[in-house]
Amino acid sequence: MDGAKIATLIKDLFDLETPVTLTVPAAEFGDYATNIALQLAGRLKLNPREVAEQLAEKLRASGDYSEVTVAGPGFINLRISARSLARRLEDNWSEHYGENSDGAGKTVVVEYPSPNMAKPYSVGHLRPGNQGWAAKRLMEASGWKVITDNHLGDYGAPFGIWVTGFLKFSSMTKLEKDGVYELGRVYIATKKALKDEEELGGHELADDVQAWLLKLEQGDDEAVHYSQLFNEISLKHIHEVMGRLRIATDYELGEAFFAPRGKSIVQDLLKKGIAKQNDDGSVIVPLDDYGFDVPLLVQKSNGAALYATTDLATLLYRENEWHPERVIYAVGAEQQFYFQQLFALAKKLGIKTELIHLWFGAIDQLNEDGTREKMSSRKGVVLMEELLDEAEKRAGEVVRGRQVSDEDMKRIALGAIKFSDFTADRRTNILFDWDNIFALTGFSGPYVQYAAVRVNRILSLNGPAAVELAEKYNYEPEKSLLIKLIEYPKIVRMSANELEPHKIASFLYELARELNRYYETTPVANGDVSDFEKQARLGLLEKVAHVFEHGLSLLGIEVPSAM
Repeated sequence: MDGAKIATLIKDLFDLETPVTLTVPAAEFGDYATNIALQLAGRLKLNPREVAEQLAEKLRASGDYSEVTVAGPGFINLRISARSLARRLEDNWSEHYGENSDGAGKTVVVEYPSPNMAKPYSVGHLRPGNQGWAAKRLMEASGWKVITDNHLGDYGAPFGIWVTGFLKFSSMTKLEKDGVYELGRVYIATKKALKDEEELGGHELADDVQAWLLKLEQGDDEAVHYSQLFNEISLKHIHEVMGRLRIATDYELGEAFFAPRGKSIVQDLLKKGIAKQNDDGSVIVPLDDYGFDVPLLVQKSNGAALYATTDLATLLYRENEWHPERVIYAVGAEQQFYFQQLFALAKKLGIKTELIHLWFGAIDQLNEDGTREKMSSRKGVVLMEELLDEAEKRAGEVVRGRQVSDEDMKRIALGAIKFSDFTADRRTNILFDWDNIFALTGFSGPYVQYAAVRVNRILSLNGPAAVELAEKYNYEPEKSLLIKLIEYPKIVRMSANELEPHKIASFLYELARELNRYYETTPVANGDVSDFEKQARLGLLEKVAHVFEHGLSLLGIEVPSAM
């Protein structure tokens, strides 16, 4: 509920324009309250109580409030008529309820989940995928044209490690049998061998790694063959896991695509005097004029590209190809300083696009002693496919004995996993706890999904409501639900503006709780319910069902057909 109506009355009464903020007082005082009379008294040179009484008189006459009282020196308490709330909801209702056009005519690029190639898709990329997808959906709900890009980690030192390790520790037979999981094993084995070699003072393996990197940069046929082979295996795996996560992107322009462009741009920056070459051959861009004592390294001493090299090229490519007003990077908190430097470099180059680092905390798990630590392979599931397999198994346990399809079990499993990502501000670490994630009585995905399923079942058993708005019905039992539904567009706008999808999750949980309280006191379609009461209540539940489906879809969660 906003204070626009009161602001209009103030304009009419006192010829003043001022925003009005409504707060929610204790229930015994009303639905909303405002201290605007206290704020206006000085400007009007009137007693605050007198200002409040004049406003209260006008508010009572509007017919929108069942009770308007003045308390203390000038507080106005408002109790809203449920029927006026129902009328307001109906007047603002459409099939796109909850959406807005704030971004109409503007383009935003959202980058996610951006996993590294040639290694299994890990839990570490669960949050980039979830948060990136939610950002995409929130931008779409706000009218933006959204372009999504999976910025693949398919370039640099890892390639040399994989080829060297593959030739030393693996074979085509093993690769054909285990695919990306064999590449993951090879990577770990090679990293260990490199560490052991370094401790013994050797460098043969390390030299091989650099040699393969150089070969790839020079377009050597064998190096290109291995690169294509590993990428083909990796992409197949990545697409399979993203398919299970129900996320996708429009583009997959990885670091290898941008590396040659980045090197060319670095040379251009050197010519323009923006970049400087150190004695060892490395190239930096000083950013002291933007408050950074540490310059940004954009090229190694051996001429090899870095993240900054490819990210710089990516920035300029998107500017030239897509002309976005905004770019959102869904990348973890550990990269904050790097992105601050990158964005400073963009400003130095005259790029006006709004660049946003959508950062988030890590995924924690509980140790046996009750302490928290970052989820790791030492303590449990770390591969995404294992996580999803376990979630689907647990979803099956939740609905055991009920007629629930395999597809719905997958929706419940994925809903539980994804919703857990939005139970707190994204900037905090989240605790991964299986019992809480699948709880049917707490702040969880299954709890909200079940509320949505229950509404849909009531509607399916009783058919669509026969009337739009039963004028002779007072809607008093539904008042709390009406207040929540009217809040929804504001919640979506706030979540989109602040890129905080957890506000959507909190809203949906509160709506589900309110709905459960409603069922306890109000029969919808059975018992001693008149026809017009039934139709009015079913009509409202249709709107509740829409908000559940729409809100969950913003989080990348589907409503099961049964639970």
